Amino acid sequence: MRLRTDDDIYRARLVYLGPPGYTLPMHLPYAQYGMFILLVPFFMFLHYLISFEIDPFPAWEIALAMVSTSYVFRHVDPDRPARAVIRTALTDWRRTREPAAERRDPRLVATRIRVREELI
Repeated sequence: MRLRTDDDIYRARLVYLGPPGYTLPMHLPYAQYGMFILLVPFFMFLHYLISFEIDPFPAWEIALAMVSTSYVFRHVDPDRPARAVIRTALTDWRRTREPAAERRDPRLVATRIRVREELI
């Protein structure tokens, strides 16, 4: 069970509402804008490595940056910042996973018992 904090600092979000007089239809924190701005050139660079061409309007790169930014910030809360979410995703990605096929442990069962009258 998660207790709701009564500290207003945790509930306060630094949100960019838009230019003065013109409110944007979505309210995103500054960190999301920053991550989006960093991801678009990263995806453009990956696209350049694959196709060796630069698009004048990088539509796929913008879409991928929007999806990945929203996915990261879906897991962000006041107790878990975006940096910790990204670090967790990278360390989970590098580690080995359980094998797809189930492996049985060797059984330690005597298949044949020999009884001798004298000790060796």
